Amino acid sequence: MPDLVMINVDYMRVRSADPIARFQADRAERYDRQNLMKLEVLLFEQYGEKGEEVNVLGKAGSASINIRSGDFSMSDDVWLEINSEDIILETFQLDWREEPHILFTADETIVNVYQSNGTSFTGIGLTVEARSRLWEFSGNVSGTFVQNDDEDADNETDVNEAE
Repeated sequence: MPDLVMINVDYMRVRSADPIARFQADRAERYDRQNLMKLEVLLFEQYGEKGEEVNVLGKAGSASINIRSGDFSMSDDVWLEINSEDIILETFQLDWREEPHILFTADETIVNVYQSNGTSFTGIGLTVEARSRLWEFSGNVSGTFVQNDDEDADNETDVNEAE
């Protein structure tokens, strides 16, 4: 039984008078003993430096957040746009661990990745170490990777690997 139920929630998290994140949900349930909040039909924004710009946009059909640690799990058609990296992720399920700053899916989860330069690929089982920007897939990856550099702006490589 939840300790608190809220409908049509619009929540802004602030640190030192600067907005850090905002989420909107059709329904939120808070479970104090478990330090847990469950959300339905979630839209969220994470702000950059001093809350001046939105760096991450996302949505999910459902989510659960550990209130104490900041860890969260999203599922049901997850969409995440990371503006600073020019990346869009689409998947069914996605998790975040605040420490050690890792974004990941289950090993069998399919993940679609897009960039505005035309890069588009699909992989299975994603793990991203945010601090080192290391991306790994546990299974097959296929698609097109477009490498932009100063010498040749339109280098395209087809990616098709199996483990």
